[in-house]
Amino acid sequence: MRRRSQFHRSIFRADPNGDPDINTTPLIDVMLVMLVMFIITIPPPTHSVDVMLPEGGHAEVRDENRITIDTSDIIRWNGEAVDLAQLGQLVKSAADRPAKATLTFEPEARARYLRVDEAIGAIRRNGGNKISFPGISRYRDLI
Repeated sequence: MRRRSQFHRSIFRADPNGDPDINTTPLIDVMLVMLVMFIITIPPPTHSVDVMLPEGGHAEVRDENRITIDTSDIIRWNGEAVDLAQLGQLVKSAADRPAKATLTFEPEARARYLRVDEAIGAIRRNGGNKISFPGISRYRDLI
């Protein structure tokens, strides 16, 4: 009768005279360790738009500075449809006033995030530092 090596006994769990079965436990352990290492090394998302929210009570809201976005991606400044370039110019003129105006930003609850993000980016690039988000409680049912 032929003797099997120690190596053969360490990786195969079976009767030495029967068909060998591969012990997959070490392979699964290595796979799990590699999965954990992969999860740890994934970089965090870096895209963000910083927004300075007004501090304290309710910020002053002026009707002439109301910005809305509807579900068909139309940006409106005081009810008039504008594109991103026009929005930037309007925000710049509102920010250049001696008393900086608060912008009321009210996207509809089902407006696309990309369009809202573009609008906030245009506002921030053109000096819009005071942004009010009235009616934000409408969105709690969507989460």
